Amino acid sequence: MSGHPRILIADDESAIRQVLALYLGQADFDVVEATDGTRALAILLSGEVDAALIDVMLPGMDGFEVVRRARSQTSIPLLFLTAKGDEIHRVAGLELGADDYIVKPFFGQEVVSRVRAHLRRAGGFAEPASSLRNGSLELKVAERRCLVSGDEVPLTRREFDLLALLMERPGQVFTREQLLETVWGSPFFTAKTVDVHISSLRRKLGDVVAISAMRGVGYRLEPR
Repeated sequence: MSGHPRILIADDESAIRQVLALYLGQADFDVVEATDGTRALAILLSGEVDAALIDVMLPGMDGFEVVRRARSQTSIPLLFLTAKGDEIHRVAGLELGADDYIVKPFFGQEVVSRVRAHLRRAGGFAEPASSLRNGSLELKVAERRCLVSGDEVPLTRREFDLLALLMERPGQVFTREQLLETVWGSPFFTAKTVDVHISSLRRKLGDVVAISAMRGVGYRLEPR
């Protein structure tokens, strides 16, 4: 690999790929292209790229399926590109583990800014502790593993980072804005993003963890 970040553009529209490649190239990114979902997934699983822009409506295998399969094996930033801007598709994409959702038509420079923001966050938390505990819940920070009574619970990168922050300061109330700034580090998200990830954590962890909503403020993790 060169010293420049490599970005996958997975879209079957050549005009979209050309525009994105132009903007990303001018910003010193190396670009890899795919025109269908099968090829996009192969590139993601190869470890050749540092981030990816993935169209939802890819031929062969749609973008949702690409992200679903890739997310279990890679933690790089995955951003959806799509003309579908409704809330249902946004939530579905985030729950699958996507890091962002860019609706067409878009401004090329905005896409570059979002990719840069996600790459800055791609390393996740640099926690001083090797593990965090709350009752039967344990986060092995260096390994980025979530364990409940010794059994692993798969989390997306953002879910892990969000839970780690809450577990590091049990009992402390975090506003949605604080969580967005610390975990996502980007101004392009909304409070709904936090709510979606909190709901996902609650669903995956059940009563093992108590994340309380402070009405009109934010969230806190109850100490155990």
